[in-house]
Amino acid sequence: MIGHITDIGNYRSINEDYVNSYICDEFSIFVVADGMGGHNAGEIASKMAVEGIIDFVKLNYNNYDKEKLLTDAIVDINYKIFKYSLDNEALQGMGTTIIAAIKFNNKIQIANVGDSSCFAISKDTIVKVTKDHSLVQELLDCGSITEEQARVHPRKNIITRAVGTNVKIDVDIYNIENNQYEYFILCTDGLTNDVTKTEILNFIKNSSNLQVVCENLVTQAKSVGGKDNITVLIFKGEF
Repeated sequence: MIGHITDIGNYRSINEDYVNSYICDEFSIFVVADGMGGHNAGEIASKMAVEGIIDFVKLNYNNYDKEKLLTDAIVDINYKIFKYSLDNEALQGMGTTIIAAIKFNNKIQIANVGDSSCFAISKDTIVKVTKDHSLVQELLDCGSITEEQARVHPRKNIITRAVGTNVKIDVDIYNIENNQYEYFILCTDGLTNDVTKTEILNFIKNSSNLQVVCENLVTQAKSVGGKDNITVLIFKGEF
């Protein structure tokens, strides 16, 4: 079971987010990206990243070290986006966040670059699986600001790591047992800027239809702000 949606939000003229997934008997992969780099460039970077990661996994799944597959897929598309931007002057400096998940062999692997997020839900508990690569996260880690201050910090949009902006990339990987959580949520910061973890949990508890939950979350984000593009993907943890 899966639900996903991407929305331009209330103020942007273009949607630089992108989302897609691929599900087969051997594995499932889910990817969300939040592009950046000016008009059109972010849109190109996010789409290239999502489709490139999925294609790499599909092509190499049967003849690759499964533990390295998602990481290497992101490393591969990082170089391709970086090279593509160098060859196209109007696209120089473009990049994208990535939050991705792959289900295989009764486990779930989460990959993160940037400030898009993965949350996991078990019964009445929601946890953030990933840690943002952002200036605000660094301030939070060293105790300079609180979580509430982080939510409204004026420099919260400054990220410290992105796909496509440098020739090499570091990817954070989180390995989770498949039955540890009931639901996983992948989303861009357009959601988390305006909707709290508790609100996300409550929306999922109130409906078994994941597509409806995604749509309701976007509606909620737009009703209280919606300054950024908003993308949400939800999938169940158990096979």
